[in-house]
Amino acid sequence: MKPYAVVGKTKIAILVVLLAAASLQGCAINPATGQGNLVLMTENRELEIGKEEHEKVLASMRVMEDEALNAYVTEVGQRVAATSHRPDLEYTFTVIDSPEINAFALPGGYVYINRGLLLYLKSEDELAAVLAHEIGHITARHAIQQQARGRLASTAATVGGVVAAVATGSGYIGSELAQIGSIWAAAGVSGFGRENELEADSLGAEYLRNAGYNPRAMIDVLSVLKNQEDFNVRVAQRQPTYHGLFTTHPRNDIRLQQAVAQAGTVDDAQLRESDPSVFRQHIDGLPFGENTVRTGDRNRYYQDLLSYTMVFPDQWEIRETPTTVQASAADGSASIRVEAQRMQENKEPRLFIRENLGIEDLQRSEALSQYRLLGYTGTYTNDTGHHERVAAIYLGPRVFVFRAQVTDPEKVDELDRLLLSSIRTFRAIQMNERSGSTGLQVRYVQVTTGFDWAALAARSPISQYPEETLRLLNGYYPIGTPEPGEWIKILQ
Repeated sequence: MKPYAVVGKTKIAILVVLLAAASLQGCAINPATGQGNLVLMTENRELEIGKEEHEKVLASMRVMEDEALNAYVTEVGQRVAATSHRPDLEYTFTVIDSPEINAFALPGGYVYINRGLLLYLKSEDELAAVLAHEIGHITARHAIQQQARGRLASTAATVGGVVAAVATGSGYIGSELAQIGSIWAAAGVSGFGRENELEADSLGAEYLRNAGYNPRAMIDVLSVLKNQEDFNVRVAQRQPTYHGLFTTHPRNDIRLQQAVAQAGTVDDAQLRESDPSVFRQHIDGLPFGENTVRTGDRNRYYQDLLSYTMVFPDQWEIRETPTTVQASAADGSASIRVEAQRMQENKEPRLFIRENLGIEDLQRSEALSQYRLLGYTGTYTNDTGHHERVAAIYLGPRVFVFRAQVTDPEKVDELDRLLLSSIRTFRAIQMNERSGSTGLQVRYVQVTTGFDWAALAARSPISQYPEETLRLLNGYYPIGTPEPGEWIKILQ
């Protein structure tokens, strides 16, 4: 009788789990495509999550203090958003003060574009294209769909454990089924997969046309990013400096061409008469690379002996030796240690972490490629039971190892974002650069007769690949020469 009772309880437990899993599933009509999509939350919850994550972004990432630039980006973004499938959302556009070439979106109408990407765009149409692509992710609820797929997979993977927990009364079921990971920003930055990215492009092209911009700008932006990729892989022998935005597209993407063509063309009468000087006005004077113009109140560290610099979280105490530096929070909740090691053999940073540091099964792992440096990072639980983020970044003949530990279990996600943000600021010290110095800025000049890229590069303060960098900035990589009278960007 007892064995039968146990079996009966197990069957009931299985039924309960299956019903619970089924209840999580929901199908909602995609407001952008009109098709049914799997989602596990209401629109109100989507808006709540977006607001929550936006506050985290503002707390962990530096925002451009240029009010005119932010207002301009917002104006262009709102013009495009007003023509989208979700025009009633309260859209927020933010320019992140980061040299990385990227843009991303969060649920609920939050769009971000990095200063580093802005510098490589050539027109307001291209700016509108980037924002339209991100708006497409929002209107199609791609982040919500990705969360739903991930949560169902997680639920399916834990069914066996849930059944055992119900049978033994361990309380496992409540914690597991209620868990929704903080995947929003990570998904937005890393991208949503080829099909979703293509859908965002298609929707973005439609929104561009509706707003009076040229839909072909979507393809022009792809060219900008692919030129960056070609440069980093072929010339600098580095990993691409961007991820997420358009990464799933080949250069001559037929499906993208078709998607843009379906959006239609804009008649001259419908085309916005954007003044090119307005775009130039907002780009002229922006910092190139790490923004060292306004860092007096930031915890920037310079290691002259090893020729690197990085920004530690504000108010953290810094202690250094000739080969290491450690920064710690005042309350002891987190710390980060940087150690320089001589590179013994040429291997991928991911393999270095696994083979040289003995760390496998990294979570939240991703490649690092800031400032054309090759690196890799991820998290794991260390021997003391604490959350630790480890990273390896190659600079010259050395590998720099980052060990960032969080000891406050209540603030793991928050502090990990802060630590990753700090690691992303690691770079080589620029020529004649010291703490408090002014970095390079973008300036516009007009081309004169007899213009030569090599001659311009010879006078440039750029220490590495000056001609290639100038060509990339102006959309003439790897070949091409501007016409006399054309405005181009230089660095001063």
